[in-house]
Amino acid sequence: MKNAKSFDDMEFTPLHRKIMLWGSGGPFLDGYILVIIGIALEQLIPQMQLDSNWIGLVGASTLVGLFVGTALFGYIADLFGRKLMFLIDIIAIGALSIATIFVSSPMELVIMRFLIGVVIGADYPIATSMVAEFSPTKHRAFTMGFIALMWYVGATCANAVGYMLYDLEDGWRWMLGSGVIPCLVILLGRFHLPESPRWLMQKGRIEECKQVMATYFGKEIALDVEEKKPTRYRDIFEKRNLRMVIFTGTIWSCQIIPMFAIYTFGPQIIGLLGLHDGKDAALGNILISVFFIAGCVPAMYWLNSIGRRPLLIGSFAIMTAALAVLGIVPNPGIGLVIAAFGLYAFFSGGPGILQWLYPNELFPTEIRASAVGAVMAFSRIGTILSTYALPLFMAKYGVSMTMLMGAVVSLVGFFISVTMAPETRGLALTETSSAKFG
Repeated sequence: MKNAKSFDDMEFTPLHRKIMLWGSGGPFLDGYILVIIGIALEQLIPQMQLDSNWIGLVGASTLVGLFVGTALFGYIADLFGRKLMFLIDIIAIGALSIATIFVSSPMELVIMRFLIGVVIGADYPIATSMVAEFSPTKHRAFTMGFIALMWYVGATCANAVGYMLYDLEDGWRWMLGSGVIPCLVILLGRFHLPESPRWLMQKGRIEECKQVMATYFGKEIALDVEEKKPTRYRDIFEKRNLRMVIFTGTIWSCQIIPMFAIYTFGPQIIGLLGLHDGKDAALGNILISVFFIAGCVPAMYWLNSIGRRPLLIGSFAIMTAALAVLGIVPNPGIGLVIAAFGLYAFFSGGPGILQWLYPNELFPTEIRASAVGAVMAFSRIGTILSTYALPLFMAKYGVSMTMLMGAVVSLVGFFISVTMAPETRGLALTETSSAKFG
């Protein structure tokens, strides 16, 4: 069709908004479920007599599940499609949330947190691939930014729910089971969304692809033809793809290791830094979450105006300085604590979006979900170890040294960004897989 407008150049439609909104449901649940445990632990620690080892296992079990879920289900989504898994994983998350209400021992809690991590991890590569494959080029940073934003929204909602349920007897049960409510809403929103036309084309299902395009976008919109290739997991380990996995997995690790430490054990950390322990510490976390959310909004636009590479490098530099201040200054006051955490949170917006955007841009359709899963699994190795070790490290060396270690991790992200970060601004998905590294 000679006068057809390219799918990559089209305007944002109501369908794009729906896919962006409901595709971000998995990250919302991830933020919610990972953070709610930090508040629930305030009640669980005395009730189940959890020592530092059990606390670390509870925090790390979800991340181990995320590792398994992302590594496995990204490949499954590349083989069998985005939409089917898009629905199954949300149903599983809701069912496991309800089951967690009835745990009665530390081991049962660890097992349930592991399982819920598996199904949340499954949603990451499926949902983000779906959103990226539908997004026009000039809106891709915005849609991926919205996904990152919804992680922080989920975390903020978790703190608010935890605060409200804190004084209830066995309130931790209702905190951990409350995830079923957003699951039901997300499931209803996702139910009528179409399959990704890019995936259909890649699988040779041309007539189905044409039907989706005609039904939702009209016959005047043309999807750029991609060469049909088989989905082979081993292709991720080809020289260029492997280098991209290492790059994106490392910057993801360096962004989320300090962030997960802050969120998973947020009430305990903030209490040690000067705010009140327990219920009131959740309010401190809400304030920090507001800074995380605020940082995502301008970053959505800066990624197109400033570019991916400069924003990533500058953000890591500022994040490193903010954490270093908390580690170096003895007995920081509440004002400095909030200011430093707020600065870190605000400038984590750029890396927070790029940890979703880069993997979905830098790999072709036939292995996109597989690669996103591999990158996320790679990043979770360090996160699992750090989350398990955090309460032990903090108990032995104190919160100041913990913040300094966070600054060191962020500094690694800065150097990796300087040496490897590519620029993919303005490129269509069919072009980004050939983007050059910095």
